[in-house]
Amino acid sequence: MCAVVGVFDSPRASKLAYYGLFAMQHRGQEATGITTSENEKLHTIKGKGLVTEVFDEEAFNVLRGDMAVGHNRYSTAGDDSILDAQPVFARYSLGEISVVHNGNLVNKNEVRQDLIDKGAIFQSFMDTENIIHLIAKSKKESLQDRIMETIDRIKGAYNLLIQSRSKMFVIRDRYGVRPLSMAKLPDGGYMIASETCAFDLVGAEFIRDVRPGEMLIFEKGQEPTSIQFGEPDFRPCAFEYIYFARPDSVIDGKNVYETRLKMGEILAKEQPCDVDLVLPVPDSGVASAKGYAKGLGVPFEMGIVRNHYVGRTFIEPTQEIRDLKVKLKLSPIQNLIKGKRIAIVDDSLVRGTTANQIVKMLKDAGAKEVHMRLASPQIKHPCRYGIDTPSYEELISANMSLEQICQKVQADSLGFLSIDGLVESLGKDQNYSLVSFDGNYFID
Repeated sequence: MCAVVGVFDSPRASKLAYYGLFAMQHRGQEATGITTSENEKLHTIKGKGLVTEVFDEEAFNVLRGDMAVGHNRYSTAGDDSILDAQPVFARYSLGEISVVHNGNLVNKNEVRQDLIDKGAIFQSFMDTENIIHLIAKSKKESLQDRIMETIDRIKGAYNLLIQSRSKMFVIRDRYGVRPLSMAKLPDGGYMIASETCAFDLVGAEFIRDVRPGEMLIFEKGQEPTSIQFGEPDFRPCAFEYIYFARPDSVIDGKNVYETRLKMGEILAKEQPCDVDLVLPVPDSGVASAKGYAKGLGVPFEMGIVRNHYVGRTFIEPTQEIRDLKVKLKLSPIQNLIKGKRIAIVDDSLVRGTTANQIVKMLKDAGAKEVHMRLASPQIKHPCRYGIDTPSYEELISANMSLEQICQKVQADSLGFLSIDGLVESLGKDQNYSLVSFDGNYFID
């Protein structure tokens, strides 16, 4: 669920890319990077850590030029290594290119082995490096044709921004699993980003979403060119609305905050409980908890305080770190909770780590009852398209019954939003990717 950003034809390209990545820090915390193009010379700076930790004024003295691509890393493939940070830069027969990728290629191992058999040497375990090799080894004369040939070889969910010395190519796979949008900058240039919240920060005017199966080509002195390379089979990821996207973003025409409110309201109809208060698990559970409280007709309170200097626990790479960070991150307001029957609403239940500790935390704070509600269906299948749920063994709902899960998290009751309820919340106008819930792996 990485963040990608592209800036074209702006003298402030690197700074705008930085602000875009800063706005989308929630999509990846492991590493970040930016490549700029200046007089047909590419400059790249990347490193492990947050956007504010990797870039400083000295970095921007290096990142000169009027075109930039950037990336925040959230790992589903590869290692926690600087070699797995993006952008991925290379020199090849046509010059220099830099690639950023959001998504996951399902045939990455097959493609990688074929490239190795033909003499390719890899520096990382990222599926993104496959793309660089495919472009470099192609016999086509133009970069555009090489990219088209590469697209024919790869399968999966992908948003690609490919920057050459003078052009920027923007590609969204034909399923449109991951979000990608385009905006006009105040100085006349263009900006591409995974989420529209990046545009709001820099005052860019949203134009439209990049269409599934579309390639946009940005070239100096020309309007962007659009090529429809694949027949659209639109399957936007439901998890964007449930958890990953920022509430102020608009993903494929739908405001994230409003969809989360709707999820909570429908959850109240499907899974009601007799309680005194509804509390959210901050921050991603706030909107759905408000909707749940409204649906039940009981007070909503911010009864758990979050330390915002601790990162998101779900996207931390090891279980040990996740366990510690739950305790560091959340603290209950005892005077509000003591003696009350509480409904605690979270966006989803993946491994059960956070849920167990939150229920215990509330009961230790004096809660009379704790009823847990999840504003998404049970996650029973690993996602192959960019969420870090790589195996059935890690998914609590794939290994336990509802009653067993309730007992494990020590809640007085447990309830999930149904798949039908989720689809109703999102709207039935689109065919969503629900692989984590229904196991429908629609990409071969």
